Amino acid sequence: MATSINHAGQWTQKPATTDPTNIVNKWAVFIQSQSENKTFWFLLSLVFQGVFFLPLPALLIYYFNAPTLIVVVTLTLFFANIIAGMGGAGIKTLLKLFAASIVIQVLMAIICIL
Repeated sequence: MATSINHAGQWTQKPATTDPTNIVNKWAVFIQSQSENKTFWFLLSLVFQGVFFLPLPALLIYYFNAPTLIVVVTLTLFFANIIAGMGGAGIKTLLKLFAASIVIQVLMAIICIL
C-alpha cells in the first residue's frame, strides 16, 4: 500500500553546485580547502612580508625620495597580519589581509617608482 507517508517522492534534491568559472567562487573554494592550513598561511604571510616588504620603505625612501608615509603603511599592514594571525582570526580574514597587503605594497612601490 503506497501512502503519502512511505511513498518515495519524485522530487530529488540535487547538491548545490557552484560555477567553477567565476573567480569569486574559485576563491571561496580555495579558502575552504585551506582551512586546516591556517598556521601555514599566517607564517607564510609574515615571512613573505618580512623578506620583501619590510625593506621596501628604506629602498623607496633612499633611492626614489618617497614620502615617509610609506613606513607607516608598511608597518601597519605587517602588524595587522600579526594581530590577525595571533588573535585567532579565520582563514578567510588571513588570506584576504595577506592578499590586500600584497596589492597595496606593490601599488605603493609602482607609484613611488614612477
